Amino acid sequence: MLNLGFMTSMSTLRWLPFLVAAGCALPPAETVSVAEESAPVEADHHVPSRPQNLSWGWFPIDKEPVLSIDSGETVRIETLTHAGATQDEDPSTFLAGMGVPPEEVLDDVKEFWASREERPRDGRSGHVITGPIAIEGAEPGDMLEIQILEIETRVPWGVNNTSGSGGVFSPSYPGARPDDPPIDIPRGRHLIRTGEVNGREVAFVADGVEVPLAPFMGIMAVAPSPVIGEPGVTVAEVQSSRPPGPFGGNLDVKDLKVGATLYLPVFQPQALFYVGDPHGAQGDGEVSGTAIEQSLTGTFRFVLHKEVDIEGPRAENATHYLLMGIDLDLDRATRKATWAVVDFLVKEKGLASDKALSVASVAVDFRVSEVVDLTQVVTGFIPKNIFTRPE
Repeated sequence: MLNLGFMTSMSTLRWLPFLVAAGCALPPAETVSVAEESAPVEADHHVPSRPQNLSWGWFPIDKEPVLSIDSGETVRIETLTHAGATQDEDPSTFLAGMGVPPEEVLDDVKEFWASREERPRDGRSGHVITGPIAIEGAEPGDMLEIQILEIETRVPWGVNNTSGSGGVFSPSYPGARPDDPPIDIPRGRHLIRTGEVNGREVAFVADGVEVPLAPFMGIMAVAPSPVIGEPGVTVAEVQSSRPPGPFGGNLDVKDLKVGATLYLPVFQPQALFYVGDPHGAQGDGEVSGTAIEQSLTGTFRFVLHKEVDIEGPRAENATHYLLMGIDLDLDRATRKATWAVVDFLVKEKGLASDKALSVASVAVDFRVSEVVDLTQVVTGFIPKNIFTRPE
């Protein structure tokens, strides 16, 4: 089976002879690169975040699709943060107590909250997830390309939680030791206002601290193939949304923002794409356990690549290829990310394996993308400008 790795619309022409020879489906003729898009993006379809379009903390593999599309089509998708939507107290009262005025509480949040008692919880996590979106013709063994065209904030606020016993300071964190001294950080739920300063969106995180907004979806996934005993699978056919895996999921890779493209292997018929855990901004690691949890709307183009077999999520943007290693152990995640980089350089750039490892060591940055979601993610960033041969 042909493994074409990265095949963005920008590089379709250089792949054309191989695609034709392999009998792979080409992206539609109207598909254009992210760089060629102009804002706002006019999407072919729109999926609102109404209760019937949402799941709570897992990726169902047998849920009726909320939308079915053809390869190459674009979809505008609304997402909700779990912050303010999943607690016991009703959203208006809960968020008012944090300083959110009534007009800034989305109706979708109230409707989801009212439906939460009807939703199964066993073996599930806390994320609110929109989907699934079916891609016609997708089958296991194919690859789904997700072009991230536009992401917009829906409300001018987000929430970040802190605690001396949460995130990397949790007693259950893999790096914790019984003799670690207690961390003196108060438990807090922080409302973070967002707005424009000098023409750019920022988050007012603390007095004198303004963090540029860089919105992205923490979760982008295809329906998995759950196996009991794998991370986050405690009930048959229930994949918790907490740990990311080969299906994507809660990757929390902050570079998967506008202009990036994510590639996921397909495990179920029609792929069944899910998106959620929207973030206004996040640092690598997400060390407190949360980012700026902020409801967003994203616009995506989906391109199906037939019989293109990849083992797990990978991505690219204008400047880098992104290869991800995912494991319960951070050292193992680093090892997997390094091998993914070497494998890519051998298969896609024609390097010998020893030269590929040299490139990995001298030119590739391995960044800890997230460390708080059971499985941990290390991403190898391969700079595109080191390659001097024409494609």
